Amino acid sequence: MRRGLLGLLAFAVAATAWASDARPRVGLVLSGGGARGGAHLGVLKVLEELRVPIDVIVGTSAGAIVGAAYASGMPLEEIESEMRPLRTALLVHDVSRRDLNMRRKDAEAANFIGPELGISADGIGLPKAALSGVSLEAVLRRLTARQRSDSFDRLPIAFRAVATDLATAEMVVLDRGSLARAIRASMALPAIVNPVELDGRLLVDGGVSRNLPVDVARSLGAQIVIAVNIGTPMRTRDEIGSLLSVTDQMTRIVTASNVQRSLQELRDTDVLITPELGDVGTLDFDRLLDAVRSGARAARTLAPRLQALALTPEAHGAWLARRAGALAEVPVVDAVEVRGTSRVNPQTVRAALAAEPGQPLDAARLDADLKRLYGSGDYERVGYRLVEQADGRRVLLAEVSERSWGPHYLRFGLGLSSDFAGNANYNLLVSHRRPWLNALGAEWRNDLQTGQTDRLRTGWYQPLDAAQRFFAAAHAQTLREPFDVFVDTTRIGRYRRAGEGLGLDLGVNLGQSGDLSFGVTRGRVRLRTDTGVISGGLLVPPADTATVGVRLRIDTLDSLRFPREGISFDGQYWRSMPGLGADQGYDKLSVALLAAAASGPHSVRAAAHDFRAVGDRALPDHELVSLGGFLRLSGYRTGQFLGKESRLLSFVYTYRISGPGLLDGSFAGVSAEWGRIADVIGTHAGELLRGNAIFLAVDTPIGPVYLGHGRAGSGERATYFYLGLP
Repeated sequence: MRRGLLGLLAFAVAATAWASDARPRVGLVLSGGGARGGAHLGVLKVLEELRVPIDVIVGTSAGAIVGAAYASGMPLEEIESEMRPLRTALLVHDVSRRDLNMRRKDAEAANFIGPELGISADGIGLPKAALSGVSLEAVLRRLTARQRSDSFDRLPIAFRAVATDLATAEMVVLDRGSLARAIRASMALPAIVNPVELDGRLLVDGGVSRNLPVDVARSLGAQIVIAVNIGTPMRTRDEIGSLLSVTDQMTRIVTASNVQRSLQELRDTDVLITPELGDVGTLDFDRLLDAVRSGARAARTLAPRLQALALTPEAHGAWLARRAGALAEVPVVDAVEVRGTSRVNPQTVRAALAAEPGQPLDAARLDADLKRLYGSGDYERVGYRLVEQADGRRVLLAEVSERSWGPHYLRFGLGLSSDFAGNANYNLLVSHRRPWLNALGAEWRNDLQTGQTDRLRTGWYQPLDAAQRFFAAAHAQTLREPFDVFVDTTRIGRYRRAGEGLGLDLGVNLGQSGDLSFGVTRGRVRLRTDTGVISGGLLVPPADTATVGVRLRIDTLDSLRFPREGISFDGQYWRSMPGLGADQGYDKLSVALLAAAASGPHSVRAAAHDFRAVGDRALPDHELVSLGGFLRLSGYRTGQFLGKESRLLSFVYTYRISGPGLLDGSFAGVSAEWGRIADVIGTHAGELLRGNAIFLAVDTPIGPVYLGHGRAGSGERATYFYLGLP
């Protein structure tokens, strides 16, 4: 108590002395703490209410975000408006599924586990962090759009961002360059967000070296320091139970240690504000407004000390006018250049950007273009900056960093399922790809799957132009997939459809949302017997196949695991051609449609599938399809019905119980399904079949997990478990 009174007395005496001469130079120091950084906004609101001027701002991590935006002249209302929509799910996912091209979307159907490994002559490589920060950097560019000069001293308020050199552990004070890039470096959490390379240094979160950089503010001439400490508290013993939590705790220990040293540097004339943020965590961006309110409350408790620094209303109005950064005129781009490519064709990068010389810079559209470019999977980082040349020309520099691990890539997948009635299955998958085999971006891909379905596939994807709009694709595969034969609910035989085939497609990409292709295939198919009284060769004689066809795909779904918005359409029409070597001539059509919509935690999706012959010629025996199982006539056994034609209509409602965050969260759901199938066994041929299900689902680090119970219209029941997509 006595120490506090002495500090207040010393502060009052110093403020009075400065007031008699010239007001003291005030430095604001904003610490790091992730989403807890919303408290800095609350503090700044109170400082403006109390008419306290700021001459220097130094920020680390989250403090650098708020500090840079405020120092550049952005009004507090605009800063809050830009930060209000921030959600944990938005920031921890570099790009949305809609930003992926169709090849990347195709890969999502497999339940891959872990990151994509890089393979090179030097061995196995991994990404430097879990996230690249592409979405985050777009937000930072909006928050710093008022920057006019490379020098941070020439901002309306002098500013510094603090980062850490990953190689030397030294504090790095950033005083020039792109504000957005400096902030991005200051908040690059080790192992979470990719480090930033600046001036030959590899930079990570400044909290590792100086989370409350009081000394930096002092070095800029701050006579009074207002320090806002929002540091994240230590995890409890019970909260430390994984490698990730141990790593996070070590970072917190290092941060807490340097904060204690910085606190000892504060003088009696300085002001320390420590908001009570409770359980608001580093990644709780959904609770940003809670942090804002906590910061304002903490600052108001210190109003008596802060008011000693207040200006008169007239002087404060003049100070606010000087701080306000002018709104940027929309600059005109005079030229566009691409930097950072090695394997990737720079013309492909250029073709992905809508910016054109002589046109105003459209920042929102450029950010969207960069997200789609990153979604190709070829880059560690994509970004841009507008550089004014000595002759006044403005050059848009598109800067990319290609993946440093590779050039071969491996992913591993796992799928598990069970109906708790003796039918348990697994699938193991290894996928290899080698991109950019030539200047147009050819990719070679190989997939090996074993388990319920055995498959070996190799494919060559060849773009035909630098913009990668047109493509050719050649593929070959061998496949063994199961077909069970049931009489009612009793399985009387298990067979495997075996086939080998070659194919060639020519197509056009319809942006990121679809493609149209024309193809020809040639192969052979036969039915092999696992268990059964009748030989598979007698049920389905071996056949040679040859088809030509067309396929249209549209995919705007936001998620394949738990879709809440968008549609997916896959329409295929194929003609079997005896002239090319097919045993029989016929035409077939396959159409699959899924649409999803959501409001708050509620979501509904409707799906329809139709597989049939077109024209007078029936489909041959080897064109069998199956129906039955979870969400495919729930209540019946998986694959209980076999036929040459089938139709299915389903509606699924889900309620989001928790999330989203790093993962999609958890859900409860119900379904209603109707179907018809030309059953080859004949027990339900052409009959309208019904199924319903209730289920729980949760997104996990190893994939989506479903536990469901189904009831068929006939009264049959079944329980299902899935790891991976049903």
